[in-house]
Amino acid sequence: MSENKSSVRPNPGAILCVFLASVCFSTGGLFIKLIPWGPLGLNGARNLIGAALIGLYLAITKHRLVFSKPVFIGALSMIGVTTLFTISNKLTTAANAIVLQFTAPVFVILFMALLFHQKPKKEDILTCAAVFLGVVLFFIDGLRAGNLLGNFTAILSGICYAGVFMMNTGEKADAISSCFIGQLASGIIFTPLVFRETDFSAPVLIAVLLLGLVQVGGAYILFSHGIRRTPPVTASLITGLEPILNPLWVAIFYHEKITVLAIVGAVIVVGSIIAYNVWMARRK
Repeated sequence: MSENKSSVRPNPGAILCVFLASVCFSTGGLFIKLIPWGPLGLNGARNLIGAALIGLYLAITKHRLVFSKPVFIGALSMIGVTTLFTISNKLTTAANAIVLQFTAPVFVILFMALLFHQKPKKEDILTCAAVFLGVVLFFIDGLRAGNLLGNFTAILSGICYAGVFMMNTGEKADAISSCFIGQLASGIIFTPLVFRETDFSAPVLIAVLLLGLVQVGGAYILFSHGIRRTPPVTASLITGLEPILNPLWVAIFYHEKITVLAIVGAVIVVGSIIAYNVWMARRK
């Protein structure tokens, strides 16, 4: 985001917003595991609820929607991220899904080199190599556990997430507009699939409502508000909580086990990305 510069002074309220956003984002794996719906219908429902909350936020703050090519490409990337992440959570462990999605910065580096001929620096190459090593460990683990398809879907989610980062930092881009349009479109397209489901009990409906309000709508509102006045290094460290808390909630409340190989891969991926973000932010 263009406003997130190294000269930003720490603001306790903004830092708290980023922290709460990371906590809200981290609940996605648990809610998706607990709701016995198919991934497409579930993703549509949560995005429709999230879009309604963001739409209310836009109306209250009188933030006008931006319609531009970068915004629409960002919206398409948002659809890909939320859809593929939900699918991967149904096919593999929550730890694998969130950590492999967390590889998005590596794909940003690759896309910038391939599409915009921006030559990668030494630290870019080292980060890509470290993350690749961590991903290999996940795929070895997935091959043994039968989670290979879920891991591959999570990687695709990371590629789409890279698109969100790239298309929401350029001229005529607007992050909250991309979020709203992408979530609304996803909700309209996929929510009708919910009528194929059979379990509409109160616990399931409450979980779907919380998923949409907390993990999608509320999280994006908090993040977009807090990131404007949070220093890059602080934001990088705080957002690194999501891939740590996500599988932790699932392990505690859903009793999903994490293999040793996946833990090693997660430490390598998350550690490399956080170190890279902190290094780049301090250089700027």
